[in-house]
Amino acid sequence: MKTAFERHDHSACADAAMARATDLAVARGLRLTPVRRRVLEILLERHRAFGAYEVLERLAAEGLGKQPPVAYRALEFLVENGLAHRIQRLNAFTACQSAHADGQAPAFLICRECQTVDELDAATLRAELSAAAGQAGFAVERATIEALGLCAACAGRA
Repeated sequence: MKTAFERHDHSACADAAMARATDLAVARGLRLTPVRRRVLEILLERHRAFGAYEVLERLAAEGLGKQPPVAYRALEFLVENGLAHRIQRLNAFTACQSAHADGQAPAFLICRECQTVDELDAATLRAELSAAAGQAGFAVERATIEALGLCAACAGRA
């Protein structure tokens, strides 16, 4: 499987993610309104995180809403339903690129230069974190794992 950091047919990624989103919406009886669908399409344009105001500017330019709640509500819906993720480090959002079997969020690999974001299965990382926390007498209820660094292309330019 290609990663976001490798050259690949991104339209295939976007098409697969949109198909998953549509299937999930039908299966769960969710409304993927025109604004929600368009926000997801914007997030799927590239493997990177988009700020809410960046999304709002695009929606406004397309006549889909000018007020911040329009973008925030759509982004909140997408995150709550597993179609997008909030990247805390960047205070931004990225489309979910794969189905997560355990229902848990993946770990995120974030290139600090090009802002590309990729998902990494985090089940093993979460298990190790929970075990280490348990030894310290702590029960992990939720963990967001975000790794900041350089992708191969950006490291090669440095």
